[in-house]
Amino acid sequence: MTSKPEYHLFSRETRAIIYNLQANAVQRMLDFDYVIKREKPSVAAIVNPNAANGGRHKAFWGQREILIPIYRTIDEAVKRHPDADVMVNFASFRSAYPTTMEALETETIRTVVIIAEGVPERRAREIAARARALGKWIIGPATVGGIQAGAFKIGNTGGTIENIIESKLHRPGSVGFVSKSGGMSNEMYNIISRNADGLFEGIAIGGDAYPGSTLLDHLLRYEKNPDIKMLVCLGEVGGTEEYRIVEAMKEGRITKPLVAWVTGTIASHLTGGVQFGHAGARADSAKETAEAKNRALRQAGAIVPESFDGIGDAIVKVYEELRAKGEIAEKAEPEVPPIPQDYKALKAKGLVRKPTGFVTTITDDSGDEPLYAGVPMSYVIKNDLPLGEVIGLLWFKKKLPAFASKYIEIVLKLTADHGPCVSGAHNAIVTARAGRDLMSAVASGILTIGPRFGGAVSGAAKMFSWAVQEGLSPLEFVNEMKRRGKRIQGIGHRIKSATNPDVRVQLLKEFAFGNFPVTKYLEYALEVEKITLTKRNNLILNVDGTIGVLFLDLMESCGELFSEEEKAEVIEFGVLDGLFMMGRAIGMVGHYFDQKRMRQGLYRHPQDDVLYALPTAKELGYDDIE
Repeated sequence: MTSKPEYHLFSRETRAIIYNLQANAVQRMLDFDYVIKREKPSVAAIVNPNAANGGRHKAFWGQREILIPIYRTIDEAVKRHPDADVMVNFASFRSAYPTTMEALETETIRTVVIIAEGVPERRAREIAARARALGKWIIGPATVGGIQAGAFKIGNTGGTIENIIESKLHRPGSVGFVSKSGGMSNEMYNIISRNADGLFEGIAIGGDAYPGSTLLDHLLRYEKNPDIKMLVCLGEVGGTEEYRIVEAMKEGRITKPLVAWVTGTIASHLTGGVQFGHAGARADSAKETAEAKNRALRQAGAIVPESFDGIGDAIVKVYEELRAKGEIAEKAEPEVPPIPQDYKALKAKGLVRKPTGFVTTITDDSGDEPLYAGVPMSYVIKNDLPLGEVIGLLWFKKKLPAFASKYIEIVLKLTADHGPCVSGAHNAIVTARAGRDLMSAVASGILTIGPRFGGAVSGAAKMFSWAVQEGLSPLEFVNEMKRRGKRIQGIGHRIKSATNPDVRVQLLKEFAFGNFPVTKYLEYALEVEKITLTKRNNLILNVDGTIGVLFLDLMESCGELFSEEEKAEVIEFGVLDGLFMMGRAIGMVGHYFDQKRMRQGLYRHPQDDVLYALPTAKELGYDDIE
């Protein structure tokens, strides 16, 4: 437990454990720490019972980001952070009791702040009694917390960092303040800063009928603190707590000047028992009225103004008297480091601009519904746009003509599957049998697709486009590829041949010749096929090649819809392989489900299906291996 005088609950070294992650409250505490130039953050750890495996919470320390550890239990947090002697409890009113009692029973936690409202009165009494028995402190329930100026701030006390500095809470003053109301506390901090040299410590005990610590408890602490020269107390209608202050003054236990006011004087002008905002703010007898308590405080020697409006004048009067006596000296104002503003807050105010990290020109999901190249999703669905047309919007930002849209759909259908033995399907099957998930199985299949294994669409388009653009005759093209030692992508098949044609190629050719205005690339490829067939019967224009050259014809057939630059980009970027990938992915998902349904277990490669063509150890130079 940290060593400090008994009248000090907090210091510049105080560290807290936050129960339940409250990101805004944590950040405000850290901003306060940064402004007052603390060496260590006041938040030592966070307890989040819902965190699966603990973790870290990322927050700002000035401009730098820091990580605050998260634990699932109070026990683990206090063991890891024995220097933390405060727990700020953001638990709900249902959980506030057990979590507070657990914290009180720890060796290191000295003060527990209970934020929750609505804690049952019986439980609140038990908490207060246990804390007194253990010599520990409770602030709350139903509190915003408190602050020691220039040292330690609880949660959202004091509001924003701008209000903290405006109210001079970033450095210690000479006033000790206590109140039942958290909202009025923030107002009083501002009044004190304008009428005295500022606050030393302020506590809001909470508005419930049975707070864990009382107004008098904190005034007696302030009485013992030599840094506090004057006291300010804000009570409220209901209860008799203020009479305990009156007795303490009469007994000489409070000797420092006390400015006091009990709010709720309007209640006497209303008929019936009126309860104000707090559970304890209800006068059930004449003694509990604000007027009666203000009168008793004034008679005991407290400085009590005629109304709340006069509290500032009362504070400045006492402050000036203490200064005249030399009891309060002038204090130099410390330099305040600027707190960087959060980007979101500045953006909301229109005070910042930031370059975008990404630019998208095909889709927009920032509005009420996604836009596909500017076309609303609802329009796509309601008008039953063909899949090929949707692909045209998302890939090319164009409304493709009907023949082009239909062609894309045909390609997807006829490439959806090509049996279990092609590399992509085979890999998906193996991965599924190995017990992996759908995404892993499909990804393993897709990653195998390439120029040698069912993915020569873009390669064929690139080669044939180059040949036509260069003005090469089909024979010159074939000879040039031979001279370079390159295979002509899109030509050749392991199984199909001129006498055993690929039905898919036949279907594509029939559709193109019947619907495409231009088929010059297909005609060129078929002339190349005639030449390659003179070498071998299986050097046919295969389905990859047909898809590729026909997409060149598709773009030509669309006229000015595709510029020359756009055509070159489609070829250069390998976009056409996306057609093959989409089609094959459909089949791979089917293979995955098929293997899962069969429940074949882990995949095992039969040894008699493998040719082991390894060199011998001696051939590699290991002569000592038999």
